[in-house]
Amino acid sequence: MSADQAATMKFCHPWPGIIAFYDGRIAGHLRYSARENWLDDGAYSLGTASYAVVDGDQAVVYDTHMTLDHARFIRRTLTAAGVTSIRVVLSHWHTDHVAGNEEFADCEIIASELTCQLLVQHRQELEQDSPPIRPLILPSTVYHRQLTLQVGGLELELRQIDIHSQDSTVIVIPALKLLLAGDTLEDMLTYVTEPARLTDHLRGLATLSQWPFDWILPNHGRFDVIAAGGYQRNLLTATQRYIERLLAMAEQPGLADVPLSEFAAAALATGAIDYFVPYEAVHRNNVRQVLAAMAERRR
Repeated sequence: MSADQAATMKFCHPWPGIIAFYDGRIAGHLRYSARENWLDDGAYSLGTASYAVVDGDQAVVYDTHMTLDHARFIRRTLTAAGVTSIRVVLSHWHTDHVAGNEEFADCEIIASELTCQLLVQHRQELEQDSPPIRPLILPSTVYHRQLTLQVGGLELELRQIDIHSQDSTVIVIPALKLLLAGDTLEDMLTYVTEPARLTDHLRGLATLSQWPFDWILPNHGRFDVIAAGGYQRNLLTATQRYIERLLAMAEQPGLADVPLSEFAAAALATGAIDYFVPYEAVHRNNVRQVLAAMAERRR
């Protein structure tokens, strides 16, 4: 393993004023340890992107990436581009979105009220995780439900929505008809973290489907698609179809044993996502969590 955990980091410009910082989806590479850990087994194996919205000397960084080395790469790149004013927006409280916060400790770090609460609640867990995020730098600014930021000539609408994690913040950029989606949408399938709340997430997806955007940049997806401008709205449909299939296990328990390619057939048929082997483990974990949540509700 390289001493620089961002040794395979790369970036691209999918839209004018948008920089995508991407790492992962490299078979056989580890960034932390051969033992089970959140960095190698989730963030790196599935591929992770963070984004910067840049206009002149101003930038908003959407998530600080999965290690401090990745965060330093982002900051060096922005500084080299002439950026002198940086604000950070956190999409939600999970590890691979806040691990680089310390590198931006001197910047304004913005999050929803709920994200801040969850970071405080899980602070000890995050600082003792494998790898640890220590010290965990908390947001300096919180917002309630919606906040508009200006980055030069671009207006950014921060909106809290209940998908993937109840505290999720997405960014709508009306001028580009673009959505920075965080983990609310993912290729190839959603990573279930709140199995008892999947119906809430479906409602959140229905709300998201009413918002004005044509293009989607998720935090987990294929670099080539991101570099070409991102995903189209059928990624929403693919996510809905997969969650609906998970919920269908309540009446069709045999679905738990169906191969992923068959289980996610309706999602794959949208054309938005591609089958990717590392998501087999994610899917098996999703199934276990959802079945356990269903069993708990029946008690």
